[in-house]
Amino acid sequence: MPRILVYTTQSCPYCDRARRLLKRKGVTFEEIPIDDNPEQRQSMIERSGRHTVPQIFINERHIGGYDDMAELDSFGELDPLLEA
Repeated sequence: MPRILVYTTQSCPYCDRARRLLKRKGVTFEEIPIDDNPEQRQSMIERSGRHTVPQIFINERHIGGYDDMAELDSFGELDPLLEA
């Protein structure tokens, strides 16, 4: 089972979409809220090079945001990552 990390905030609709997609896929993921956590926010920026949420990692591979993950899914490339 892959390790999935998702950096999120509470008021982010794309975070909600990412959660729903991952739940629909039936995988377990760790959510890292960055709302009131400047250390985690800085870690996310350093790891991803991005300032927006969600930022999704599968086994240390940066997938990107929700749109990036949804695109992988539409091309059939997400399931193999989730099964690795």
